[in-house]
Amino acid sequence: MLKIYHNPRCRKSRAGLNFLLDNKLSFEVIDYMRNPLTEKEVAQLIALTGLKPEALVRTQEDYYKKNLKGKSLTNEQWISEITRNPALLKRPIIVKGDQAVWADPPENATIFI
Repeated sequence: MLKIYHNPRCRKSRAGLNFLLDNKLSFEVIDYMRNPLTEKEVAQLIALTGLKPEALVRTQEDYYKKNLKGKSLTNEQWISEITRNPALLKRPIIVKGDQAVWADPPENATIFI
């Protein structure tokens, strides 16, 4: 079964959710803003995408601009920042088994159809 890591307040995340609905796919919604992920969960999620943690950080967030912009952090430090500030995680992320994609644009999730 698919899982979508989703923020209902985010337009791009809603577009990813609608993509899954439009394609009549079964999925579980993980609202990681209401139920924050652990560092282990964040690390596993990022590993499934095959991307570096920094690549999944939302640089338009105020927290990033005020506290992280221009800093060189280790992967573990980025994971820790994302865990403490879940709004930093790019969304939506869609997972199936041992594979995940950042679904912006939503068509990135066509691999799961």
